[in-house]
Amino acid sequence: MTAPHPFSLRQLQYVVAVADLLSFRRAAEHCHVSQPSLSAQLAQLEEAVGVQLFERDRRRVLPTAAGQALVERARRVLLEADDLVEAAKRVADPLDGTLRIGVIPTVSPYLLPRLTPRLRRNFERLSVAWLEDKTDVLVKHLTSGNLDAALVALEADIGDVEHDVIAKDPFFLVAPPEHPLAKKSAPASRAELRDAGVLLLDDGHCLREQALDFCSRANARELEFRATSLPTLVQMVAGGSGVTLLPALSIPTETQRARLRVRSFTDPAPSRTIALVWRKRSPLSLALHKLAAVLRDAYPASPASRTR
Repeated sequence: MTAPHPFSLRQLQYVVAVADLLSFRRAAEHCHVSQPSLSAQLAQLEEAVGVQLFERDRRRVLPTAAGQALVERARRVLLEADDLVEAAKRVADPLDGTLRIGVIPTVSPYLLPRLTPRLRRNFERLSVAWLEDKTDVLVKHLTSGNLDAALVALEADIGDVEHDVIAKDPFFLVAPPEHPLAKKSAPASRAELRDAGVLLLDDGHCLREQALDFCSRANARELEFRATSLPTLVQMVAGGSGVTLLPALSIPTETQRARLRVRSFTDPAPSRTIALVWRKRSPLSLALHKLAAVLRDAYPASPASRTR
């Protein structure tokens, strides 16, 4: 017969709460228990595992080296426990309930308006809670279990995850009409960007890294201004500040009002790969593959090279 475990999941939750908040009082409030009860449970856990988990005095609380190692293991155990509960809830219908999905800012405004009505038609009992943020933030939320999946570019640093590719999103050269790079309508070669002043997004956007890599190999010059969003980037280009690279997904929206020239690139053209990603061994894997199929169906066709 298997011996009972010497501690409970609730005790592990107390450990993680104290490690995160570095306060027994705040951890007790967060866990909705009294401080004496939380302290007693942690003392019982320390006795069970045979190590001191926290250094504490009247001014501060710090995890010991052994405590820090146990905290990380506790996080993984709790995440697996959450997945177990979620798997049990999803047995009957994995698409009945709420999915928490992250999405990067260079995708969300251009895809979600098309996607939302299709999700309602295909999955009537599904509710999607979207979180828009940069890739590194979404990956942290995904790893911690705060998100079920995320819509990101595979070229970014996303860790060891499962994924379903949605679309290839090629980059286009966008320039004001008077710019020398706007004089031709044929696909632009990388050599044409040599010494050209290029505007890019600010640090933290994965699109910046992908565009910067292409521009660096083309010996283009990055200009000092860094935009926080694609709309700002486009308005700076429209004002004559330089040229930029835009993903095809954004072009119909971002070039609608501005008088800009849009050129595709010769092969091998720069691009990114949009995919839905989730934790390995997630109980929602089958449901997320079904969701990805609807995403692919909603994804717009890539625009042809054109002049505006």
